[in-house]
Amino acid sequence: MGDLKKKDREIYDAILAEAKREDQNLELIASENFVSEEVLEAQGSVLTNKYAEGYPGLRWYNGCHNVDIVEKIAIERARKLFGAEHVNVQPHAGTPANMVIYFAMLNPGDTVLAMDLSCGGHLSHGNPHNFSGKLYKMVSYGVNRKTEMLDYEEIAALAKKHKPRMIVAGASAYSRTIDFKKFRQIADSVGAYLFVDIAHIAGLVASGVHESPVPYAHFVTSTTHKTLRGPRGGFIMCKEEFAKKIDTEVFPGAQGGPLEHIIAAKAVCFKEAMSKEFKNYQKQIVKNAKAFSNEMTKLGYRIVAGGTDTHLFLVDLSKKGITGKGAATVLDRAGITVNKNLIPFDPQPPAVASGIRIGTPAVTTRGMKEAEMRLIAGLIDKVLSDPENEKNITCIRGEVRKLVKKFPLYKKLIRRLEKE
Repeated sequence: MGDLKKKDREIYDAILAEAKREDQNLELIASENFVSEEVLEAQGSVLTNKYAEGYPGLRWYNGCHNVDIVEKIAIERARKLFGAEHVNVQPHAGTPANMVIYFAMLNPGDTVLAMDLSCGGHLSHGNPHNFSGKLYKMVSYGVNRKTEMLDYEEIAALAKKHKPRMIVAGASAYSRTIDFKKFRQIADSVGAYLFVDIAHIAGLVASGVHESPVPYAHFVTSTTHKTLRGPRGGFIMCKEEFAKKIDTEVFPGAQGGPLEHIIAAKAVCFKEAMSKEFKNYQKQIVKNAKAFSNEMTKLGYRIVAGGTDTHLFLVDLSKKGITGKGAATVLDRAGITVNKNLIPFDPQPPAVASGIRIGTPAVTTRGMKEAEMRLIAGLIDKVLSDPENEKNITCIRGEVRKLVKKFPLYKKLIRRLEKE
């Protein structure tokens, strides 16, 4: 990046500052992770120059033989990794991938049954300000008020009552295992398509840590940048019978030229996910999440749904005298990055929220294990127990710096940037 430093110092400085922030902070946002330098190299390659509207062998532009090779590799690796019949790797992100499924299989006004945002669902699962909530008749299912887990009998009853054309499973803030077989049974009982969004748990699914929806769902979408530890992007898996319809809806339906440099980075992450090391990494993510949530419980915090089976958990702060927004803000000053999050049946508005969401993929990437999770839980407690004490926050920030130095992230990269 020496040329960038000389010709656009402002952007160069911002990139260097972000590299240092990621290296020096504890990243606990469940939807974030750190990619390998190999993924960074592929993403920053000359493939960004090539327009490639269409699909391998069927491009609008000439000169696509090299990007065709890359895209075919990405498709085959994803198919092998997840056991999917058909894969489209062109979606730019998770929400556009979801949009493709809706547009391909539904008409405006059709009924869709999906998880409520306040109980862990995603914006593209029917939020009224999202395209999904504006174009379709969305019926929401939540979690049991007592257990805070999915109630499949209630979901079945809602499906029977509303006869949805499609049922959406998957979440962005649900910590327990999802039973995809039960969802398929419910969908079949009312003649609905089953669409599963595994953006958060894709890495767990790929490594067998979480049950795969691929054998049960008509459609599966995902991002590549969360537990899968790849570039920011999306992809779609479906049964072969829907392949042409989905591909046509991606292009020319929803997108123009695909980002072939990102697709190359996706291919790299799919290959990484096939390794034994990756499977062990996913197992450690869950071990870390369990150890972390258990320690928070010991420290007096209520964990939504009583714990976790995945990479994340929600902490209820409603009885701690601080909101989710307040907690996320003060923790950020201490070098601990989380996000505010609604808890089930939250009395607070989404912009404030009563909880925080904690995820372990990024700290696990750094090599941290259960002992570090317990230590971090203690640091969080110290901050939230005295959030107005700036001296204490500064002290915790120092403790965070000491910890992350033992688990360097982009040390070589930062050195190269500084030397250049």
